[in-house]
Amino acid sequence: MTGWLDGYVALITGGGTGIGRAVAERYLSEGASVAIVGRNLHQLEKVVAESSAPARMVALTADVRSSEQLHDAVNNTVAHFGKLDTLVTNAGLWDYQRQLTRLTAQELSDTFDELFAVNVKGYLLAAEAAWPELVKSRGSIIMTLSNASFYVNGGGPVYTASKHACLGLMRELAYELAPKVRVNGVACGGMNTDLRGPESLSMKERSISASFAKRGPDTPPPPLPLRDSSTEPKDFTGPYVLLASKEQSGPITGEAISIDGGMGVRGFSSDAGGNHL
Repeated sequence: MTGWLDGYVALITGGGTGIGRAVAERYLSEGASVAIVGRNLHQLEKVVAESSAPARMVALTADVRSSEQLHDAVNNTVAHFGKLDTLVTNAGLWDYQRQLTRLTAQELSDTFDELFAVNVKGYLLAAEAAWPELVKSRGSIIMTLSNASFYVNGGGPVYTASKHACLGLMRELAYELAPKVRVNGVACGGMNTDLRGPESLSMKERSISASFAKRGPDTPPPPLPLRDSSTEPKDFTGPYVLLASKEQSGPITGEAISIDGGMGVRGFSSDAGGNHL
């Protein structure tokens, strides 16, 4: 614990599982109070009960596709803790690398609408709900991005497009909300989380963590420079602390910190993705 966030108040969407939960717990350990937002109240309350500081954490239900519910979440956070310093937009879906050639026209249309509504619209609506309070506190927004915000094949075309969109959204809001609010991103690589797929592809109950559980001792490491690096969400939380702390990152806005095992220096693992066609 460094105490970098003593007295801070944060709101985290998708805070009930995965990287959202890990960031919430790390923020608590750094001295912050945290509101975690999601659709499953039972899961959120379980996170609060199991946290290191239940008195400094509150569970709030909201669907990130609903502006009204997000405004309620922001208002309830301020009512509970007195202010809001940091918004972490994090709720998301993954398309499990479903390629264009494996999608029907209807699946493509439905998946685009569902995934963009959560991954992109959800971020934008959360920012709209929170910015007035963040202006008051001279606070910040931190967006969970992805290696797919920069590189191909971190997902299928729908997921990759959504994360490229989030990178552009982060940069645009960094400009629009300056100088009062800083807006940055953390571009995470693959990790062992409960990230789910879109209902439109019958992947609502599919979890990345199940894939990690199937890995045995003979499973080859991922083709990354830091192939021995951790895949546990808690080990991805450091950049979120840095970017939330105005004392440590006050001049930083419009930037994305990549934490992906060195994918950006790896290069392509194959010359073309359509050799099987």
